[in-house]
Amino acid sequence: MALDTLVTQMRKGALEYCVLALLKDQARYGFEIVQRLSQIDGMLTSEGTMYPLLGRLRRDGLVQSAWQESSAGPPRRYYKLTTGGQRALRGFKDEWTTFRAAVDMILETGGAK
Repeated sequence: MALDTLVTQMRKGALEYCVLALLKDQARYGFEIVQRLSQIDGMLTSEGTMYPLLGRLRRDGLVQSAWQESSAGPPRRYYKLTTGGQRALRGFKDEWTTFRAAVDMILETGGAK
């Protein structure tokens, strides 16, 4: 597998949980999420990826959304975590920590204990 394909697959697998993490402490609108992710090395994404993902998260009950007026233009749809989204994020964080530690150990030691 080519390295760029690998990076794309890893990003796709973690992106929805990164979005949930960005919504953990405050509601955000879609373009704001795209901008925030774009500021983080390795997390480049686009509106064309983000809006379908937010729609799926909403349909799955992990986020809820509401339109709010904006002083800088048209109304914006803000997204925030639901209780189910909070649970999903906690579960992912626990699994990610274990998985990351296992991969780091294998990469550093070749699997030797």
